Amino acid sequence: RGVPREPGARWMEPGCRSCACQGGRVLCEAISCPVGCSHPLPTPAGSCCPTCAGCLHEGVVRAEGDVFSPSNGNCTVCVCLVSPHSPLPLPSPAKCSFRGRTYAHGSQFSLDGDGCTICVCRGGEVECSFAPCPVLDCPQHQQHLGPGQCCFTCRDPPAPAGCFVDDNGVEFPIGQIWSPGDPCELCICQADGSVSCKRTDCVETCPYPIHTPGQCCPDCSADCNYQGRKVVNGQTFTPEGQPCTRCTCQVSGV
Repeated sequence: RGVPREPGARWMEPGCRSCACQGGRVLCEAISCPVGCSHPLPTPAGSCCPTCAGCLHEGVVRAEGDVFSPSNGNCTVCVCLVSPHSPLPLPSPAKCSFRGRTYAHGSQFSLDGDGCTICVCRGGEVECSFAPCPVLDCPQHQQHLGPGQCCFTCRDPPAPAGCFVDDNGVEFPIGQIWSPGDPCELCICQADGSVSCKRTDCVETCPYPIHTPGQCCPDCSADCNYQGRKVVNGQTFTPEGQPCTRCTCQVSGV
């Protein structure tokens, strides 16, 4: 091509051909590109061979160690792992090269040192998996990812201010004690917002008990019950319709 070349000189020709001057003749051959990885990137502009300096995913070049989600799945996470691969089968105890460090076969290490992603060297390849997270039983608005945590946790629900006891929205403050209508039943509003109720057992009995409205157990202390009317101990009275009869309430209740 009108350019003199010294014997033994080598140069590149368009089309990724390597040429040499040997014995007055020009010998050219296509460049052979030994690939040192399993998923090489496309050949950069101005170069002849592909590169193993990153990952190509959905047409986007990712740097080594990049963590990203594919466009078609929010629940899938991918990691760009750039480890040299030989075209020949590697022995099982082969070491792994990852981010400038070498790991022995079977060794485990954490991606970015956060403990959320565990990687293991297997036969010259690095396999990474994310720490499993438990299934939460709280609604999404109560889920929280704290600093340094790998998994979401449930926030503590706000402390209740009181107890709702019916559909009308009646609320009792915590610690409030009340009777729901039966004087023998007492309820209390507990600290967790629940209502606890207990009934009172009346153990005292007498032949003529005195029932006081709003009082659970009958009164058998010293008063009398005469035809549904309370008579104070020691009181003398004339029964209705019996003007010649005098009655007195005695301590014995008879």
